[in-house]
Amino acid sequence: MGEKDLRSKGHSPLFFFLVPSEHSTETAVMNGGGAPEHTGELEPRQDGDAGDDSNEQEVIVIQDTGFNVKIQAPGTEPFDLQVSPQEMVQEIHQVLMDREDTCHRTCFSLQLDGNVLDNFAELKSIEGLQEGSQLKVVEEPYTVREARIHVRHIRDLLKSLDPSDAYNGVDCNSLSFLSIFTEGDLGDSGRRKKKGSELEQIDCTPPEHILPGSKERPLMPLQPPNNDWKPMQCLKVLTMSGWNPPPGNRKMHGDLMYLYMVTVEERHISVTASSRGFYLNQSTTYTFNPKPANPSFLSHSLVELLSQISPAFKKNFSALQKKRVQRHPFERIATPFQVYSWTAPQVDHAMDCVRAEDAYTSRLGYEEHIPGQTRDWNEELQTTRELARKNLPERLLRERAIFKVHSDFAAAATRGAMAVIDGNVMAINPGEETRMQMFIWNNIFFSLGFDVRDHYRELGGDAAAHAAPTNDLNGVRAYGAVDVEGLYTLGTVVVDYRGYRVTAQSIIPGILEREQEQSVIYGSIDFGKTVVSHSKYLELLDKTSRPLKVQRHDVLNEKDEAVQLCSSVECKGIIGNDGRHYILDLLRTFPPDLNFLPVEGEELPPETQKQGFPRLHRHRLACLRQELIEAFVEHRYLLFMKMAALQLMQHKANKDSTKTNGVESPSTTTATEDSLEPVVNGVSEPEGTQNGQTIPGLAQAKELAESLVAEDGSDPKSREVVLNACKAVGSISNTSFDIRFNPDLFSPGVRFPEESTDDIQKQKQLLKDAAAFVVSCQVPSLVKDCLDHSALPMDGATLAEALHQRGINIRYLGTVLEFVEKTPAKAKLEHFYRIGICELITRCAKHFFKTYLQGVELSALSAAVSHFLNCFLSSFPDAVAHLPPDELVSRRKNRKRRNRVPGGGDNTAWASLTPSELWKSIAAEAQSYYHFTLQCEGVDQVVEKHGLQKITLLREISIKTGIQILIKEYNFDSRHKPAFTEEDILNIFPVVKHVNPKASDAFHFFQSGQAKVQQGFLKEGCELINEALNLFNNVYGAMHVEICACLRLLARLNYIMGDHQEALSNQQKAVLMSERALGIEHPNTIQEYMHLALYCFANGQLSTALKLLYRARYLMLMVCGEDHPEMALLDSNIGLVLHGVMEYELSLRFLENALTINTKYHGSRSLKVALSNHLVARVYESKAEFRSALQHEKEGYTIYKNQVGEAHEKTKESSEYLKYLTQQAVALQRTMNEIYKNGSNASITPLKFTAPSMASVLEQLNIINGIIFIPLSQKDLETLKAEVQRRQQLQESGKFEEQTADGLLELDDKIPID
Repeated sequence: MGEKDLRSKGHSPLFFFLVPSEHSTETAVMNGGGAPEHTGELEPRQDGDAGDDSNEQEVIVIQDTGFNVKIQAPGTEPFDLQVSPQEMVQEIHQVLMDREDTCHRTCFSLQLDGNVLDNFAELKSIEGLQEGSQLKVVEEPYTVREARIHVRHIRDLLKSLDPSDAYNGVDCNSLSFLSIFTEGDLGDSGRRKKKGSELEQIDCTPPEHILPGSKERPLMPLQPPNNDWKPMQCLKVLTMSGWNPPPGNRKMHGDLMYLYMVTVEERHISVTASSRGFYLNQSTTYTFNPKPANPSFLSHSLVELLSQISPAFKKNFSALQKKRVQRHPFERIATPFQVYSWTAPQVDHAMDCVRAEDAYTSRLGYEEHIPGQTRDWNEELQTTRELARKNLPERLLRERAIFKVHSDFAAAATRGAMAVIDGNVMAINPGEETRMQMFIWNNIFFSLGFDVRDHYRELGGDAAAHAAPTNDLNGVRAYGAVDVEGLYTLGTVVVDYRGYRVTAQSIIPGILEREQEQSVIYGSIDFGKTVVSHSKYLELLDKTSRPLKVQRHDVLNEKDEAVQLCSSVECKGIIGNDGRHYILDLLRTFPPDLNFLPVEGEELPPETQKQGFPRLHRHRLACLRQELIEAFVEHRYLLFMKMAALQLMQHKANKDSTKTNGVESPSTTTATEDSLEPVVNGVSEPEGTQNGQTIPGLAQAKELAESLVAEDGSDPKSREVVLNACKAVGSISNTSFDIRFNPDLFSPGVRFPEESTDDIQKQKQLLKDAAAFVVSCQVPSLVKDCLDHSALPMDGATLAEALHQRGINIRYLGTVLEFVEKTPAKAKLEHFYRIGICELITRCAKHFFKTYLQGVELSALSAAVSHFLNCFLSSFPDAVAHLPPDELVSRRKNRKRRNRVPGGGDNTAWASLTPSELWKSIAAEAQSYYHFTLQCEGVDQVVEKHGLQKITLLREISIKTGIQILIKEYNFDSRHKPAFTEEDILNIFPVVKHVNPKASDAFHFFQSGQAKVQQGFLKEGCELINEALNLFNNVYGAMHVEICACLRLLARLNYIMGDHQEALSNQQKAVLMSERALGIEHPNTIQEYMHLALYCFANGQLSTALKLLYRARYLMLMVCGEDHPEMALLDSNIGLVLHGVMEYELSLRFLENALTINTKYHGSRSLKVALSNHLVARVYESKAEFRSALQHEKEGYTIYKNQVGEAHEKTKESSEYLKYLTQQAVALQRTMNEIYKNGSNASITPLKFTAPSMASVLEQLNIINGIIFIPLSQKDLETLKAEVQRRQQLQESGKFEEQTADGLLELDDKIPID
């Protein structure tokens, strides 16, 4: 399956009408309750259903049908290729370079009837190209550039199965291990295997370390050995010859360059690349003789040449290509952004001419084979923004271009930042000290995160200079998302590498030639002492002020004149030489966080003071997150609606009582009157309104308020109502709801004019309210979500994501943990608390590590990192650092050597670090940064006290700091020798933050699809999601985390609609994509493995399902340990599959563990526990241990009876099963008695011992994974839809509490899927 199939498979919606007929009578309701997934960015936003007609009309334009063309290449049979009219000719080139039989060609043109096709033309624009046309592949003469591309391509083909690029984190390669567990591609093997016979040959015993209760956490299984990676050697050496470049006289014979090779047979050859192709010449290592050898084997491609000279090459190259094209395309497509692996095996370092050449040229993509040909990043970034965006095809083209340039820019910036820190780039101000230097490389400007020239002295010095770049990046992200035409931001990437923070920015044309003073025409360059404004900037920024909630305001300049701004003062406006309006320094786009900014004379609300706020922070740049601002405004909007509704009720009630009919204003329609009726009783008890719970009648309240706004104030009473409500919620307008923040409040240098004092007071109050909102609303709501398992963080990254989605900054981590400690249900939050502690410790360690590394010279890097890890994790009490032996310094020079270290001074200070010192620093950092008290002297104490795992700590610190370690078993607990040696540290990678451009249309389709599915319209939902998938592919290419979420949902729908094969295929893609784009042990990947196992089981691939579940369990043990609610779901799945293959003892170990965990995290009365008990009982029944079976089923029955009542079908089912078990037990007892009485001649009635049927196991699997099929007639379908809609209305109005347990959906009354 080539990349071609990725495009041409065209996920056409037609496919989904063909649901098998026997399922047409049943629909399915899915409860996401079973497995809350971490969709990351893909949380549905509530704004409007984008799948309206206008979009759907546009989509049809895109779905032009594909057609087939015949390709005739030299030396191969003609073959058919499916293409789409949107494609460029170049894409056919790419496909041919990937196909097994044409992959060795790179320099050719495609011709139709003798006319050469333009590479960049779309196929639909080519005259005469239609179904069945024949395209001829014609070999073209080489140029130096083409010859280089050819050599590089051949080298890529030779290395295509070699994982070293993935380990080294280059060229967007990353690891994937799925194929080891599925033994190749799932789709095919699924059809071949016989279903029945598979039972016998399964070995189900998992490795010891995967069993419940096992304490060992090995590291090696993280990367299981892959036989495909054993290299098949085609060629020993392929490198550029020392005779390059060709001298003038040879250039005139067409010589382009010379190559030197050694074949597997040890034949040393010298090859000329000429404009006609490649041939052997007569040069040797020391004599230059460019004449063709005899025979010269002139060939257009290197592969053809080598196949003639070396039999081993011919044999192995074709075997290698066969293997390469058999791999799933998702295993080899590049990811959009580089993913780094924190573990790697020891890889042999082989000779590689292309890698060697890349290291010394600034190559960034195929275009730059010639150093010095750099890209104008700023021009590219801004031009893509200017592309047209009126209709869907234009927007897709634009978003695709923006995305592509951004990912290229991020790669270039990362490469440059590493070059800067490694000392390979010359500074533009080399005379100044190292911290103050700035750099330009490849048209990107680099600066270090230090406080140069005391710029941030007022704000916290270096700490502020370290925080400013990420704040600025958040600003760039926010303005980029608003996407106002005519307003430009800089390409910005923040890279943390080797303890330094580097900001990379694209360069405004002309800015380097001018002084900053002359070029800034808006904003302030000295934090508000002098301020200027500009009408064009005000007009542009005004368009962003509503979506970003920024308040227009006046500040005083140095002459005490009021200057109007629509952003913070630091935001500078510069018009570049290209005439574009740029804004930069967006570090204060969002308002300050008063909880971490003590201001004299300002009091915070009492509920925040009770929790110890305001607290002193490292710097004064602490801002509220955009998510928080949006949640706060939403919260205020609900409040505003309720107040307006309340007043109108009273007003209406008064009116009715006085019966004055004539007063009625004509514009108040009877419709609003009617819609008010049901609200009255809702409002009479307003105690439902505390902490943001919506009161009943919200929907009517909204209609009402909208009708108010529509009346444009003709009714004085309604105007007064709105005015009062506006005042109460702090809206800036008196006639409509509008909340905005002034980002300049509490900035040290900013002064406001006298006349705006009242406004400023109000704005300050609003800011205090927002700060209080974090602590009093958002933190408790996060903890509540963790209690009811709608948020299920598994590791540091998913925890940070959960905080960020709710607008809580990481600096609140200590506060969140303290809140958990005080929660009555603390025991049910143990998993959350443990992950929080682990995150807090590793972040403190990371802060320490940053400054620790800055003092280490390059030659001592691996020694320093291993010493740090020993102090952090090893139980060895006196970790001693190994100073690197000065292998290369002769004794004589040794005395002088000391002075040559950059910055003078002693660079071996790092070696004196001791474990106790490091842990003291960690505790101190936890106190001063997170205001959290960690009682810990050393690692063993912490691990013991909080139940942490050293392997988890190692994973977290490595990911956060970019360390890559050797994969082997580490003995952390030895008290005799340290766990790490310097040989164990393989690499340090950068940690990169950048903007993720979005595919907006695709996203809207995805959301409307999700919404449709939640309303029970599966087929419509399926079509929308397929459409979204198409659009995502259009913008992002084939590989992206959002496509992963899309595929997962699609697979789930396929499964529910009975198409197991398609579910398997989509879910396989989702797993591969998650491994490649998020990481092989990311929590998301673990979830994907579990889903895939379910679909494998449904497809009769039992052993594969078990392998996948065991893999998921291993990863989860490593990422968060056994004690986690999600582990219960995983163990239930494993236990059920083992029960299905009659491994009862094993099955019980997993199911009983699941029961224990469910009881702990869901409480002993939960329906989940009832189900767990039932599953255990079924296994005991299969073992004929009826007493134990009865005991567990009784527990389950009691829970059902108490929770859902005797009449509920679940309770009835349970009581039936109890009766059956009792009968079986009695029968067994009778038989036993008979045997005791009569001995061997007893007449025994044979007992029925039933192995469970696959169908019954699958049914239970579906239930625990939150998938319920309900066989329904058409009439039931209608009532179900009505019921679902009724519930949604109820949910909106807040009535929807616990009383629905007797409804249709047995398990969790949540319908959302993801």
